[in-house]
Amino acid sequence: MPNIARFVIWICSKFNKSQIELIVKELINILNNRNPEVLLKDDIKEKLPNYRKYSVDPLPPLTQSKDNPAKKNFRKS
Repeated sequence: MPNIARFVIWICSKFNKSQIELIVKELINILNNRNPEVLLKDDIKEKLPNYRKYSVDPLPPLTQSKDNPAKKNFRKS
């Protein structure tokens, strides 16, 4: 069963008829670009081309060496 069919079944099991009609009405408004606050998946890719495109540095930011241990006693006696 496709994900959309599962989603429709879930909506029908969670909401009553009047709530589902309101959901459909709001989705139609979004598809007709009447609600600019909601971005569709395609719009996000167009407006934010680097969204979730990042890379992790191969080295950790801090490394320990034998001469400089991580734990130091900063209290002066």
